[in-house]
Amino acid sequence: MHKTTLLRSATIAAALLLAGAAQQAMAQSPGTGGPTPTTPAPTDVPVDGGASLLLAGSVAYGLRKLRQRRK
Repeated sequence: MHKTTLLRSATIAAALLLAGAAQQAMAQSPGTGGPTPTTPAPTDVPVDGGASLLLAGSVAYGLRKLRQRRK
């Protein structure tokens, strides 16, 4: 596989991942009532976007190292 093809594929994959992360980052409006004083603070933490980017980066790095080893 040529370097330009690999670079183009990596660029397209990165663009798709960023587009998916931007879609998940859209927030909801606060609404009309507002929070009540007895509402507990939220404890959930969304890690899906960051975890998928980390996974994609590690796969790309692994593929790069495998290709370098073959040469």
